[in-house]
Amino acid sequence: MKLPKEILLSDLLNFSVKGNKVLNYGKGENVWMHPPVHRILGWYSRPSNFDLKRNVWRLNQIRQIIDNEVYVKGDPAISDLATLNRFPTLIEANLININGLKIGFIADFLFNLKTGDIKYYLVSRSNPKIPGSSRWQLNIDNINDQQPGLVFCDKNSLDDLSLIKSSIKNEFIQKGKKIFNRFDDMKNIASNRFEDWLEEDEDINQNLDFKQKSFYNNDRASIPFSEKKEDDPWI
Repeated sequence: MKLPKEILLSDLLNFSVKGNKVLNYGKGENVWMHPPVHRILGWYSRPSNFDLKRNVWRLNQIRQIIDNEVYVKGDPAISDLATLNRFPTLIEANLININGLKIGFIADFLFNLKTGDIKYYLVSRSNPKIPGSSRWQLNIDNINDQQPGLVFCDKNSLDDLSLIKSSIKNEFIQKGKKIFNRFDDMKNIASNRFEDWLEEDEDINQNLDFKQKSFYNNDRASIPFSEKKEDDPWI
């Protein structure tokens, strides 16, 4: 099966790592990257919740990705969490705007699976670990500088970035607005139809009253003057 050209880091870390002998090396835990050139070198997985060691993988060890499993070739490098925590990374770094204020966190990024080059970062407004939160696209060109735990950009707020994924809360609000708008449209249509019905009813009543008066006048006009005189007590 052909490997995808680009993939999100969050998707790669969510995959279980499988070896040639169907060994399960656990799910991905974090990334191994080189921030100055915005490139991912590999990632590491955790065999089990009670294991202190970590399996470190290079990108070129990936053979194929099937469903939620990534199959690798060769053996991993063994390390420990204390050592890996010293590796530089921009994930969960604070995003600082042009005025020196924090406006979000680096939550994820899209990268080329073959070269490791990062195409763009994804920014969250609050804690990146909160599921279902919004994501904004931060291009490499928007980054002025970076250092451990900090990324400086040339934007003032997240509204200056493209919204890639809307939060569950925002989608709920948008759907609620659409429902209310549809309700208003239905109410306006019903109101217009009711007004048309009233106007039609008024026209019918006016036409009926006019016909009755016309009939009465025509009937009186057909009576001879002599009969009118006899019937009219005032003449």
